[in-house]
Amino acid sequence: MVKYLSFSLSSYVAWLLFASAILWSHAAGANVERWQRSGWANTDFSKTSIKFDEIFSGGPPKDGIPSIDNPKFLSITEAADIGPREPVITLDLNGEVRAYPLRVLIWHEIVNDKIGDTPVTVTYCPLCNSAIVFDRRVQGKILDFGTTGLLRNSDLVMYDRQTQSWWQQFTGTSIVGAMTGTKLSMIPSRIEAFEKFKQRYPQGRILVPNNNSMRNYGANPYANYDTMPRPFLFAGELPKDIESMARVVVFEAGGKKQAVALKLLAEKKQLKISDVTLSWSAGQNSALDSSRISDGRDVGNVVVQSTSPEGPKNIVYDVTFAFVVKAFLPDVKIQQN
Repeated sequence: MVKYLSFSLSSYVAWLLFASAILWSHAAGANVERWQRSGWANTDFSKTSIKFDEIFSGGPPKDGIPSIDNPKFLSITEAADIGPREPVITLDLNGEVRAYPLRVLIWHEIVNDKIGDTPVTVTYCPLCNSAIVFDRRVQGKILDFGTTGLLRNSDLVMYDRQTQSWWQQFTGTSIVGAMTGTKLSMIPSRIEAFEKFKQRYPQGRILVPNNNSMRNYGANPYANYDTMPRPFLFAGELPKDIESMARVVVFEAGGKKQAVALKLLAEKKQLKISDVTLSWSAGQNSALDSSRISDGRDVGNVVVQSTSPEGPKNIVYDVTFAFVVKAFLPDVKIQQN
């Protein structure tokens, strides 16, 4: 969310002090009047499910991080820039297969797309490493999403252009405005290395920038972020039994939310919880490590599937950070052994 900055360990302490000052100044000054003057005159602030002082500025203004609303796709053979182990969000829907590289989404965070008859929103929050795909049909409307420039628990707060309501990206729930309490349906997808996508879907299509010169695509403006001791722009309680920035796989099994430390899954290679099987294989760059995504350390590929009479079935999952689980799913214990 804090764009155009490349973080390093040497600057971490200074930045942490700066970020803390921003957090508390915005918390003290958070009010409806200020938001209304900065682009939110049509948002219904009388409806909310949260406390307004939980929301902080991430730096950019409304739509300062531009969503992609007219996505452009090329064939695998035409998409020459992306490295073989770079992460992509893979979506197989209505007989069509598309990949959305994090080298693009790290700069745009939201892609409004339509696959067959299904309008979808593909999202990525770098500060939470949360990649989730939503069906954007709600109550008979097709919503288009953009970025507010705001954060809650360090997670992207989206908005829909039809009602100007605010939505929490990690949960897919509207938290402010006319749509408060409404939840978007999540669509199963995968985060996998580009080379795995090519092997599974040689005829697949891949998202490319509409304008290659708009951003430094392939660069990571959050260099070293996922090895920091704590997240940026986060004022909540941190987990005590696991590192805040440890990767965690979140999914649903046995009718409830579950969370498994990626470190454990990487050691075991496969885990079965209730009717869900989790698998790990090497060969995917972290998008939040090196200054170039293609140079990021290997964090591996995760597949999460449920058992069905027709065979293994992809289900919704997310590979996020431990602090995110603590913030949004405080009752969920992260399995570590």
